Amino acid sequence: MQVLLVEDDDSIAEPLADGLARYGIGVKRVATGAAALAAPRADMILLDLGLPDIDGIEVCRRIRRTDDVPMIMLTARGDEADRVLGLELGADDYMAKPFSVRELVARMHAVTRRTRSGPAATAAPADQQVLGPLVIDHRTREVRMRDVPVALAPKEYDLLVHLAADPGAVVGRRAILEAVWEPNFFGRGKTLDFHVAGLRRKLGDPAWIETRRGVGFRLVVQPA
Repeated sequence: MQVLLVEDDDSIAEPLADGLARYGIGVKRVATGAAALAAPRADMILLDLGLPDIDGIEVCRRIRRTDDVPMIMLTARGDEADRVLGLELGADDYMAKPFSVRELVARMHAVTRRTRSGPAATAAPADQQVLGPLVIDHRTREVRMRDVPVALAPKEYDLLVHLAADPGAVVGRRAILEAVWEPNFFGRGKTLDFHVAGLRRKLGDPAWIETRRGVGFRLVVQPA
């Protein structure tokens, strides 16, 4: 996932970009509304409202005239009126500062699931994710492969959901450990590899999870 971060405060933007990078998310940062409007299209926009030139609400309004790119507003404004206006103008979510990077990434993945379209994801209930022959039911934590239930251990399920949040994107080992296990995880060195091996076996084809040596893993959607 490549995101456009629109944030004029260096003390917020720089650590946020570093934190997102740990989850395998690429960041292009701009500091003004005008730069945001002129930037190339990204997979998602993280938009601060308190910009020095154009108010973030107006930036959202202008973007929505021509583009349905997923957008999350990040702001210190906590007023209900601002939240409602932002959502009415087309923002997909709204987070008030301060917030954790982990929660932001979870919300980004949720927005991606709701807005994703294309050959790998077909029409499905909001609580289901369809990736070719693979179906993940987030409400019941059940997984089916070609309509056959797949019995996963809790961490195997969490690992699959984390990789499936952005199919095709490489997710770093440390980012996976911190998201699926816990921050500053110091368990057995082969814990992640053990769960990846088990997940590959249960999905019936090792090609579903590709290893990028020295970096991490990515989910590769297989044909039906």
